[in-house]
Amino acid sequence: MISKNQEAKRIDQPMQDRMDARTVLVSGASGLVGQALLHRLAGYGQVTSRLVRSAASEGEVRWDPRAGTIDESAIAAKAVVHLAGESIADGRWSKKKMEAIRESRVRGTKLLSESLARLVNPPSVLVAASAIGFYGDGGDGVLTEQSPAGSSFLAEVCEEWESATAAAEEAGIRVVQLRIGVVLASAGGALQKMLLPFRLGLGGRIGDGKQYMSWILLEDLVSVICKVMDDSQFAGPVNATAPHPVTNREFTRTLGKVLSRPTLAPMPAFAARVAFGRMADELLLASLRVTPKELLDKGFSFQEPGLEGALRAAIGSAR
Repeated sequence: MISKNQEAKRIDQPMQDRMDARTVLVSGASGLVGQALLHRLAGYGQVTSRLVRSAASEGEVRWDPRAGTIDESAIAAKAVVHLAGESIADGRWSKKKMEAIRESRVRGTKLLSESLARLVNPPSVLVAASAIGFYGDGGDGVLTEQSPAGSSFLAEVCEEWESATAAAEEAGIRVVQLRIGVVLASAGGALQKMLLPFRLGLGGRIGDGKQYMSWILLEDLVSVICKVMDDSQFAGPVNATAPHPVTNREFTRTLGKVLSRPTLAPMPAFAARVAFGRMADELLLASLRVTPKELLDKGFSFQEPGLEGALRAAIGSAR
């Protein structure tokens, strides 16, 4: 019988011990998650190729999702990880911005899925990014992969985003849709934007602070990607969040504790809406109490399942 410690060790052992050498095609490789993934795969001795919108050099494949073009002669791979998409947190959500958020995800995913489906030797797996915004504002309710989609703008985008993988699924490619939470990393993303004001003692809860935040350490997210890419048990939606979501009030208190700074400068809901417009309601004030049921049921072991440890790991990694 395998003990829990032995099982965790087996799950966490280097990927090169469990899989053959393969070419992994990655889109969004220049982003926060993409760079961390490429670094991990290189450490595992995996051959990688990157989808790029600029002129392709060695190890790169040119594509243009807006124009609907991709070099199909160069996209053959054993596995594909699709992370590309317009940032949702940079700038106010104008009509043009919202269109870019939707189109960059839906059009790019559809183009890639249809192109992979046409290959004589398609990849065995497509890991496609999605987001926990799929669920909309869930209040205090616990959200799993079986929970229905919400009715917000981001929920509609995520539904279309995930549906755009249909061609790959129909071609027999195993598709995993990763519904990713707030990624904790000091080098980018939401946490990086929080660090300066919190270090200056200007951090505080947003709104009443009762809304839930579902988060994941960057290193754990990369491990999740590698796990679902390698393990054929996974197919369909998978929540890529740590097992312990927290309220915004608790997140604020814990970040202040880690930084040894007070957190006495709250941002009222109306002020958030004035500053950020519609984005405030969907990214800052919406409550998303998401649990990674699929990962836990299938034995995934998190490096940092608790928020304080994850914040210390993320912030300490930049020192």
